[in-house]
Amino acid sequence: MEIDTENPSPARVYDYVLGGKDNYAADRKAAGRVLELEPHARDSAVENRRFLARVVEHLAGQGIDQFLDLGSGLPTMDNVHQVAQRHVPDARVVYVDFDPMVLAHARALVSPNGGVTYVHSDIRDVAKVLEGARGLLDLSKPVALLAIAVLHFVPDEDDPAGLVAAYAGELAGGSRVAISCASTEDVSPELIARIRSVYDNAPSPLHLRPRDRIHGLFGNLELLEPGLVHVTDWPVPSGSPRLPLTMLGGVAMIP
Repeated sequence: MEIDTENPSPARVYDYVLGGKDNYAADRKAAGRVLELEPHARDSAVENRRFLARVVEHLAGQGIDQFLDLGSGLPTMDNVHQVAQRHVPDARVVYVDFDPMVLAHARALVSPNGGVTYVHSDIRDVAKVLEGARGLLDLSKPVALLAIAVLHFVPDEDDPAGLVAAYAGELAGGSRVAISCASTEDVSPELIARIRSVYDNAPSPLHLRPRDRIHGLFGNLELLEPGLVHVTDWPVPSGSPRLPLTMLGGVAMIP
């Protein structure tokens, strides 16, 4: 599968912002424009990654040993399986992404012990993703569905809340749904417009959303404490300053 090096990829832009090397000039240019507009964007990306690690650690501590990571991106430090298996050695993880670069690096995500696999698919193809996931995960038992910094690349016309509901409807009671999403909260309309413009020509444009729309991504699922908060404040308030580019996150339980 050919890799598009002319247009920025969300996975590669994120990789660059986190200090990775698996990116191209188009990705670095896009990231540079965002960082020029908002220098704290790198801090937001780092804090979002820390949020992911805390969520996985917390859920593994509660006995969750199956994880479905939507839009996993390129391998970096503290990948989901590494965090989960530190706490539950037999934890199983399925990574999902549709970026050809991620596919090329899938071997770095797949562990030799059979506890990790990768599904190359657009997360909007729920049937294909779950078909691949069932090769490793037992969906009749609780699973942690991770949609971390991915749903802001799903446009409203593709019904991101309906997408979450479609996955949740196939998971067992006691499963968890973790979401983080870039928010318009405390961000000026001018900055929102300029950040969006960076992704205009990207295969997956960026869709920042207000708090109520992000809350709506969970549908009727009940959010666990502390609810929908800045990613730095989950699971407990950190007391750290608010970042100008807001990422909101939370975890819900499937009844």
